[in-house]
Amino acid sequence: MARKPGIPSSPNSPTVDHDVIRELAKLLDETGLTEIEFERDGVSIRVARQPSPAVGRPRTADTAVTPPAPATAADPARHPGLVTSPMVGTAYLGASPGARPFVEIGSQVKAGETLIIIEAMKTMNQIPTPRSGTVLQILVEDGQPVEYGEPLMIIE
Repeated sequence: MARKPGIPSSPNSPTVDHDVIRELAKLLDETGLTEIEFERDGVSIRVARQPSPAVGRPRTADTAVTPPAPATAADPARHPGLVTSPMVGTAYLGASPGARPFVEIGSQVKAGETLIIIEAMKTMNQIPTPRSGTVLQILVEDGQPVEYGEPLMIIE
């Protein structure tokens, strides 16, 4: 096996597959994610990109700044019934394209029922409902890329 330039070759050092890195970077572009990690045969590869800066006029001292909303406003990230994404991937509300969603706003759910599917690295991961209750809000769209810890739904 020919050694690629810039990669040390010793019997104990794992080799890095540059094609895997290119595929992971391509996956970042396709999904809009900012970070992805992959591990195989004891080699872990993490590809991340910095989010692009907001387009527009730079903020100056005389630019009017809108004060933040008071904490009493409906902030989904602070709701006690918030369900967050346990992984990075693509969220699907139903079992297949065009299928009825697992839950809808107002649905009564029981702990352990499938709430949503998150596809990560071509694997469909069923995300169970963490608690019984009523679905108050669905905070993601079908097919939307999600990050770890991103708010998915609110169950009360």
